[in-house]
Amino acid sequence: MFETACAVAANGALSDTAFSRGKGRSRQEDRTVEVFPVGDALAGTEWQPFIKTIIRVTRRTLLHSAATGLWDQRGEVAFYVSSAAGFPATAWAAAIRGHWGIENRNHYVRDVSCDEDKSRIRDNPGIMARARSFALNIMRKNGIANVAQALWSGALSL
Repeated sequence: MFETACAVAANGALSDTAFSRGKGRSRQEDRTVEVFPVGDALAGTEWQPFIKTIIRVTRRTLLHSAATGLWDQRGEVAFYVSSAAGFPATAWAAAIRGHWGIENRNHYVRDVSCDEDKSRIRDNPGIMARARSFALNIMRKNGIANVAQALWSGALSL
């Protein structure tokens, strides 16, 4: 599938493209989202009825080093496939960025604030992960912006 996605992106007809730039925390990230209709590239394969669009996201990141004052450049190309067709590149870009928002708002907070990586639970750890996510959702619903501070003040009031 990866080879097919690369071939469609290299030889296929580009239907839409979007560019965005994000700056902050001593870094600059440029993202280019390109949308390609699959067309006949998957004809005769088991994937033909399911995959309608291939999305290529090219990220170029410049990281500023405070120690040296130099900029370090990193690059990455990611491919996404979808059964949906006809969406503009800006919609795909928002959906892809939104997915990483879930990672940052949930998993990262569970790892850092709840010390989930240090958990000694070995039998059914998924149950406790869901309980932590449930607690985080309750905190957010109640307007808590800083989860670590809320956990600390909650521990002090016991």
